[in-house]
Order: sequence, then structure tokens, then C-alpha cells
Amino acid sequence: MSKVAKAAAGLMIVTILSKVLGLVREQVLAAAYGTQMYAAAYSTANSIPVVLFSVIGSAIATSLIPMYNKLRKESGEDRALEFTNTLVNLVSIICLGIAILGAIFTEPLVKLFAAGYTGEILETTVSFTRILLFSIIFIGLANIMTGFLQIKNNFLIPGLIGIPYTIVIILSVYLSLNHGIYVLIYGTLIALAFKFLFQVPFAYKKGYRYSLKMNLKDDGIKEMMVLIMPVVIGIGVSQLNTMIDRSLASILGANIVASFGYANKLYEFVQALFITSILAVVYPKLASLLVKDDMSSFKFSLRKTMNVIIILIVPIVVGAVVLAVPIVKVLLQRGRFTYEDTLITANILKIYTVGILAVAIRDVMSRGFYSLHDSKTPMKNGMVAIVVNIVLNLLFIKFLGYKGLALASTIAGYVGLILFYFSLKKKIGDFQQNEIFIVFFKSLIAATIMGICSKLTFEYVDSILSAGFLSDLVSLGSAVGIGVLIYFILIYLLKVEELTSIIDIVKSKFKK
Repeated sequence: MSKVAKAAAGLMIVTILSKVLGLVREQVLAAAYGTQMYAAAYSTANSIPVVLFSVIGSAIATSLIPMYNKLRKESGEDRALEFTNTLVNLVSIICLGIAILGAIFTEPLVKLFAAGYTGEILETTVSFTRILLFSIIFIGLANIMTGFLQIKNNFLIPGLIGIPYTIVIILSVYLSLNHGIYVLIYGTLIALAFKFLFQVPFAYKKGYRYSLKMNLKDDGIKEMMVLIMPVVIGIGVSQLNTMIDRSLASILGANIVASFGYANKLYEFVQALFITSILAVVYPKLASLLVKDDMSSFKFSLRKTMNVIIILIVPIVVGAVVLAVPIVKVLLQRGRFTYEDTLITANILKIYTVGILAVAIRDVMSRGFYSLHDSKTPMKNGMVAIVVNIVLNLLFIKFLGYKGLALASTIAGYVGLILFYFSLKKKIGDFQQNEIFIVFFKSLIAATIMGICSKLTFEYVDSILSAGFLSDLVSLGSAVGIGVLIYFILIYLLKVEELTSIIDIVKSKFKK
């Protein structure tokens, strides 16, 4: 098995551990605060720093990889490290400035993210946001450390940063029930700081050495600044779509905002496990292949990555649509999180999950463009998708309410995917895209049969068991287990080549 496959497998396993713990975090939060005012205010305040700078931070990490490789090849490791330190210092200053500015104009900032908030919930969200805005500094630096470690082929540590973050949040939730809600807010700030601090010792072990030196005339920084704004817009599409959804959702009530937050966390679980973990390993390889002018291998890696993601994501889409209610019920319905909250969250999750395939394939294509040092094409396509999302949001909310907001994002995602597909084909020519369509249709056939079998299994097992959490868990587990088995048997019978790669990954891990 290739080094890339091994790294992806290792990162996927680490991500499973991190994200399962993350689901426990959401369970604890849902049980403690349900979908009421504090949950909505916390969800909004927590999302603002993420949207404000994680987009820029992700863009920096994305741009850092090809730029670091280029400088290292041209001028050596010391030159690449000098560039990285200039970036670290520059980002620290910019983040501090954004945090201070945001703290001054917090109320209009909150109104931008939650147009429907007034009175107590507005005041609470403003107060929470002022504290959490300073997490922007740690978000920015964490993204740089992640990029550096990935360059050095260390993918596991960036995958583990969610674990200390989640542990601190869970402890903060429990303590906040007895000592006040602000324990959770300050705890979240500390947890976000850990995402950066956790990576620092490992970055030093890989050769990173911090320096106060900041060369604003660095040609690498100048080149990166030219590239980064289009990348910000390109990467920011999903974040901006989420922000727009939540802002309009605030008009429909605090419980809708909180439900969007929970559905988005479940959505992000799948995204991080099957998309982010694969792309984190593949992207540095794509960038290095282009440095070597190996376009043939670049196209091959791009196509194979899309196919593997399709095989993994299509059954999840079908499974989430069929089993959304029992999934949300088992994961979140306890304490102050009611059955009504379950239904709303499940409806959002169904529609969001349908769009995850578009997001996944689009992200692979965008990494291809960034590897080609083309950040303008993803930017243009991203802007079109945002406009489509806004127009459809305003149209659908009148007729479909909160479901319309989720549906608008999903449709906009597929519009973006179509634009990316034709742009990539124009950019690199034929990359044997017909193979991708064949894999998709085979996966869809297998997943449809799987979905029917899973639904029937759930209904049968549920009918013979008594009501209760354990019965729900057994019914859901049976449906998922049968579904997974049927899906992969069908994929094998349909002779999907990429299944061999997945089987090799699993075999190697069991041997270890």
C-alpha cells in the first residue's frame, strides 16, 4: 500500500477518535442547554470567530504548502522557515487587530450573523462574542502549524487537535451548570488555544524554530498575498453559506438556530472524517507533483481521490436521508433536547447531507487548482455559488421555512460543483472523468439498495423491541451494520476498482 494511503488511513483512524469524542461533546451540550437561548447564543458566538478567520487561516495553510515547497526547492530549508516565521508574526498582528476591532463593534457584527436577535438573546450573544473573538489569534496560528506539519508529512497531530479541545469543552459544560454559563465561554476560549499550543512541540520536533523577525518585503509573502484573497473566497464558500443560513434562521427562532448548529456539527463529523482527512494527505502530494512537473501523476491522483471519496460519501448521503431521525435521536435526544428538536435537526441534516458530495468533490478540485497556483478560478466559482445561495435562501424561506435555508445551500453546492468541473476540464484537459461518473453511478445503485435494506431492517428491529435508548441504539446499529455489509458486497460485485485501495487500508491496520 502506498505511503499516501497509509497516511490517509492513519489520519482517518485518528479523526474517528477525535470526532466520536466531538459527538459526545455535542451530546453533553444538547443535554445541558437543549435548543434554548443559551444554546443559540453560544452557537452563534462560537461560529463568528470561525467564519471571520478560520476561512483566512485555512487559506493561509492551503497557500503555505505550495509556497513552502517552492521556496525550499529554490533556496533551501532556512529560506522556507524564514518565510514561515514572517507569516506567523504577520498573522498574529492581523488577528489581534481583527479581535480588537470586533470587540468594539460587536453588536453590529452579531446582527450580521443573527439578523433576528433582539433583547436578551442579542445582549447575551454580544457578551459571549466579545470573549470568543480573541480565539481568532489561536485559530490563525493553529492553521499555520497544521500546514507546516503536513508539509513535514506529520498528519496525525493535526488530526488529534480536536481531542484536547473537546475535553476542555465537556469539562466547561459540566462546570457551567453549577458556576454559571460564562465558565463555558472562557472554557471554549482556552480550548481553542489548545488547538494551537498542542501542535507547537511537534512542529519544533520537525524543525520549526520561532523567530521575531518579520520581513514584509519577503517576495514569498508578496506572492502569497496575491494568491490568498482568491483562496479566502474559494475556501469561504461553505462558511459563508453557513453564516447566511444561521443569520436568516435567527428570524425563525432561537431553537432553529441551535438546531442548525447541531446539524452542522454532525455534518462536519462526516466532512472531517472522509473529506478533510483524505485531502490533508493528498494536497501536499498534488503540490509536490506539480513542482516536479508530473502532470500525468497529478491527474491520476486527482481522479483516484475523487473516486475514493465518492465510494465513501454516497452511502452516507443515502443512509443519512433514510435514518436521519433515529441518528439524531440516539446522538442528541436527552435532557433538554426534545423530540421536536430531534425532528427539526434531522430535517436539516437530511438536506445538508445531500449536499456533502458536492462539497467533497468541489474541495478536491479546488485543491487541484491551488496546486496549479490558480486561486482565481475557485474564487470566481465560489462567488457564483454564494450569489445562488443568497437568492435561493430569500426565495425558499418564504415557502419552506428552515428547510428552505438548508435546501438553498445544497443546490448552491451542486451549482458550484458543475462550475468547478468544467473549469478543471478546461484547465488540465482530459483527466479520464468518465471513470468518475461510472464510479458514481455504481455507488448510487449500491447505496440505493443499501438504503432500502437499512430502512426495512430498522423498522423490523424497532418493532420487536420495547421503547428506550438501548432499543433505539440496537435498531440503528443493526440498520447501519446491515447497510454497510450490503453496500460493500454490491460495490465488490460491481467491480469498483477503488474498493481495493480501501480494503488494503483496512487490512494493513488490522495486521498492525
